[in-house]
Amino acid sequence: MGDGRGRPHHGSLWLVRHGETEWSKARRHTGRTDIPLSERGREEARAVGVLLAEHEFIAVLSSPLSRAVETALLAGFPAPTLEDDLMEWDYGECEGRTTADIRLERPGWTVFEGGCPGGESAADVGVRADRVIQRARRVDGDVLVFSHGHMLRILCARWLGLGGSDGRLFALDTATVGILGYEREVPVVRRWNVRT
Repeated sequence: MGDGRGRPHHGSLWLVRHGETEWSKARRHTGRTDIPLSERGREEARAVGVLLAEHEFIAVLSSPLSRAVETALLAGFPAPTLEDDLMEWDYGECEGRTTADIRLERPGWTVFEGGCPGGESAADVGVRADRVIQRARRVDGDVLVFSHGHMLRILCARWLGLGGSDGRLFALDTATVGILGYEREVPVVRRWNVRT
């Protein structure tokens, strides 16, 4: 697998995690199950729009799952380009379960290192993240992405040239913004986990 790096472009990659859902509130692994935003999640999405309102983006991309698309819409971006590569981690047999529940069977388990039987590994998600990064780097300007917690954490790790499992180092709350950019030619994190 490549390191996710490429020719620096003249823009940044802005990442938005979707607003709260009932499953994210309960800390259940929500991969491909299409759970809608909660009322609080809708409020959070509108607040994200305040952070983004004064900024111009060359491209706006979103996971096709409704919680990401609705966050984009409520934040003021009604027609994002849908990208399957931005979907959340396929958790397989871990879908809908909490870490505490899984650890009853697999002590010490983490999604980043323990994997998900019947689903993706951190490396698999990293391959998808690399494709998103490559697409963003072909654009001369800032790109805005609406996606999911674990996917965006891995995307951040790959932006920095780290392995997918290093996404564990970047905690990310619902309805927060991260900005990835460059210091000279070096990929860096400009801001992370920002909310209004």
